Amino acid sequence: MNGLIMMIIAIIVLGGAYLIYGRYLANLWGIDENAKTPAYEMEDGVDYVPADTNVVFGHQFASIAGAGPINGPIQAAIFGWVPVLLWILIGGVFFGAVQDFASMYASVKNKGRTIGYIIELYIGKIGKKLFMLFTWLFSILVVAAFADVVCKTFNGFSDDGTSTILANGQVAMTSCLFIVAAVGLGMYLRKSKANKWINTIVAIAILVVCIAVGLFVPIYIGTGAWHIIVFIYIAIASIAPVWILLQPRDYLNSYLLVAMIVASVVGVLIANPTMELQAFNGWNVDGQTVFPYLFVTIACGAVSGFHSLVSSGTASKQIKNEKNMLPVSFGAMLMESMLAVIALIAVGAIAKGGVIPDMTQPVIFATGVAGFLVKLGIPESISMTLITLAVSAFALTSLDSVARIGRLAFEEFFLDADTDEENMSGITKVCTNKYFSTFITLAVAFALAKVGYKDIWPLFGSANQLLSALALIACAVFFKKTNRQGWMLWIPMIIMLLVTLSMLCITIYTKFTGVINATTTNMGGDILQLAFAVALFILGIIVSISGLKALTEKVNTAKA
Repeated sequence: MNGLIMMIIAIIVLGGAYLIYGRYLANLWGIDENAKTPAYEMEDGVDYVPADTNVVFGHQFASIAGAGPINGPIQAAIFGWVPVLLWILIGGVFFGAVQDFASMYASVKNKGRTIGYIIELYIGKIGKKLFMLFTWLFSILVVAAFADVVCKTFNGFSDDGTSTILANGQVAMTSCLFIVAAVGLGMYLRKSKANKWINTIVAIAILVVCIAVGLFVPIYIGTGAWHIIVFIYIAIASIAPVWILLQPRDYLNSYLLVAMIVASVVGVLIANPTMELQAFNGWNVDGQTVFPYLFVTIACGAVSGFHSLVSSGTASKQIKNEKNMLPVSFGAMLMESMLAVIALIAVGAIAKGGVIPDMTQPVIFATGVAGFLVKLGIPESISMTLITLAVSAFALTSLDSVARIGRLAFEEFFLDADTDEENMSGITKVCTNKYFSTFITLAVAFALAKVGYKDIWPLFGSANQLLSALALIACAVFFKKTNRQGWMLWIPMIIMLLVTLSMLCITIYTKFTGVINATTTNMGGDILQLAFAVALFILGIIVSISGLKALTEKVNTAKA
């Protein structure tokens, strides 16, 4: 197999899925182009802000991508390229895209409320409380992890501090310029009456200028200082009106990310790299079995519970017309699957004799893709900087959204659908205050980023896929109770439950055995992983039982 054939297969499958399956779902569920969306009905200038399709698509794609579709396929490549490609395509179309579309659809039909509120309305308050608690904890872990990734990408000095790292300095400067430019672009888009094509030209021009300045004027700051700077930025981004920072920043970055994907596709078509990976290395590799490890390792790019939080937490509040939900949710997921395929081709192109290089996943990705871009006449040094910038942009834009989602999850934990917000208790008022919720969320995340979030990082895959299973359950209940067709959610829902619970059982057994027998080399970290795995397992069982019970009981159905 070579990269060209693999790319053509992916384009045909993903493009066909959008045109056929995506449109089928839109017609089946019912899209009302004349309906007043929550962005207008609940418009508040902060979270509920109507935006053009390309702007919301930029936010959705930049937020959900992160580093997942790059890291996952490269890590899972130990099993061979066939299972990885199959799961990306099948999981991306029938699991991920369906979940993202269903989550956004259910949210838009429920005043832009999150999956947590949908669980409360259609399953129960206890399920909602548990889900929001889990979402908050998950958001903290994502912020800690991605903030550390960004800060290390921005780090301008070598490990011994004796030399500077040019590419990192260039990426740091460009990223900072993006933030400043995003505020100006946000004000322009807010007041401009120009059509979306003029706005697109303006955005691309700003993007090019920022990159050009960043390449020639790098800044060199250490990791520790970047931690403080990045968290200050996250705090501002999580409470600022979406139109002034979140929307325009993601809008800018989406052009960079999409341009990277398009350039990579063209590069692959020209270079036609040979896949130096085995097609299949067996069901058990290095002590890991295809099931469930493959399906947990490749989350973003196939299916990711985090996507449901973005679809229902931020993007649904910006949809101007219901017809925009298909390209924003379903389309963005398929674009991410294409990125995952590029990552697989990249690692296959630079592997030697079926052996994956001993480098970090982002470096493997950057090296492979830079090799493709060289075929387009772009110098390798500039290619490496641009790809590193894109990887950093993926992580930083995810931070924008997940910090806001974590803040909202903390607030929603203390609110119910019937809460009288005018007569809340003093404690409830404090806990639902956006400044307090932002502080408590980011304070914990900052501590984890500084003192060892890696101890529980192996559970991220399970936590993420458990979110997917719970989101699919919530959406399936919504579709049933509103007399809509939701059968396409059942198989993904059941499979993701089996994957997640199996992986958690393996983790619990492994960590428990290591702790009891004192054979672990990281007692504190393994105890944390064990406690977290047990909590996730219990949470998954309780919410799943509640959801499945709601799915099987007879109810009076009515359209929402």
